[in-house]
Amino acid sequence: MARGTAIVTGAGTGIGTAVAHALLAEEWNVTFCGRRLDRLSAAIAESGVSPGRALAKTCDVSNSAEVAELFAATVETFGRVDLLFNNAGSSHPYAMIDEVPVDAWERIVSVNLTGAFLCAREAFRVMRNQRPMGGRIINNGSISAHAPRPGSVPYTTTKHAISGLTRSLALDGRAYSIACGQIDIGNAETDMTQRMSSGVRQPDGQIRPEPVMDVRNVARGVAYMAGMSLDANVLFMTVMASGMPFVGRG
Repeated sequence: MARGTAIVTGAGTGIGTAVAHALLAEEWNVTFCGRRLDRLSAAIAESGVSPGRALAKTCDVSNSAEVAELFAATVETFGRVDLLFNNAGSSHPYAMIDEVPVDAWERIVSVNLTGAFLCAREAFRVMRNQRPMGGRIINNGSISAHAPRPGSVPYTTTKHAISGLTRSLALDGRAYSIACGQIDIGNAETDMTQRMSSGVRQPDGQIRPEPVMDVRNVARGVAYMAGMSLDANVLFMTVMASGMPFVGRG
């Protein structure tokens, strides 16, 4: 018997895929959410899970109607929603604020912030109306929620906002057995972070390589948070490559 049903956004690649696989290994039913069905289907096939425990569902998280359909399809398939890993996100290349196109800003905000809000909103609605009531929302923050990289205004701003969303949901969810926490990740090795080994811009303007960590460390962290009973919550967890320039002076 499954321990519950999870929705993972951005599940077709990187951190999302790793987390979805870890949850399947922990006996969760999992809805893999993303923009491309081929990637979602491939990620499910890679897991080796038995049929019926994973669902591929395309969704633009910045579209409220598609988000509602994502949750409706999950409830129809598995009966309820016990966990949301709010992971889908987007970034922008290094740029000073006056060099960031307005449409790029709006795109990043629509995915990173509005998308997280819409998914959390629907999860909260489902969780407080299902029986037994309750569930858990885990937001993917970032090291940038604490300290920005140079030239990262759109991304960093949205990740600071995610911390506010996490705290508000942790407070508002108390009466409904809905726990909310956040995992802040630094330099997990994925396709998006391949450039780390060749060099990343530092505050002094230099380009230097940075250490990375296996993305499975992130997946284990999320699985740990997800596996707690609802009377306990990890409000914030930081998982980072040990040698990356974050603590101290770099």
